[in-house]
Amino acid sequence: MPRESAAARRERVALLMERLRSTYPDAHCELDFSNALELLVATILSAQCTDRQVNVVTASLFQKYRSARDYAEADPATLESDIRNIGLFRNKARNLRSCCRALMDRHGGEVPASMEALIALDGVGRKTANVVLGNAFGIESGVVVDTHVARLSKRLRLSAHTQPEKIEADLIGWVPRPKWTLFSHWLIWHGRRRCKARSPECGSCELRDLCPSATA
Repeated sequence: MPRESAAARRERVALLMERLRSTYPDAHCELDFSNALELLVATILSAQCTDRQVNVVTASLFQKYRSARDYAEADPATLESDIRNIGLFRNKARNLRSCCRALMDRHGGEVPASMEALIALDGVGRKTANVVLGNAFGIESGVVVDTHVARLSKRLRLSAHTQPEKIEADLIGWVPRPKWTLFSHWLIWHGRRRCKARSPECGSCELRDLCPSATA
């Protein structure tokens, strides 16, 4: 495939966004939450785990733990038991307690609405902060780069990088800021439903004519 000019890339991204919008008009964060704290907790738990499994665990977890104080003061063994069905549950329980202690100490028990404050919390990196800011606060801080977004960014030739931060930097250069959060949802939904890691459904893909990696 010949090298794509910046103008051609920008036009293709615009077409990709329109196609994704029409294909997934209801795309949204698939973690269950009703407030910023629940989304922060769910996103911390979602590392190396499916959203579906997280939602199973948080259905009861959110009934038991209602505030940052509840997590911060939880008995370590009890909290571990409450999230035992989540991968890396010991480490995640430790991060949840430490994160929520920091929320109590620094933010009055509330989840802060800034990238700088969020990434200063234990267990919170840029991806988690982007999820919380975009979905709980409506703040377009960046594009969430999970495994699906990373895979599709490579297949669609929107980024040649493998590091999430560099992929995100490429994507925010092509995608208009008001669409950053939605764009990540669109790619995640497409990655889960069509452009799967091992068996992408190129023959019936809605993006086939816009994808340099599409096969017959």
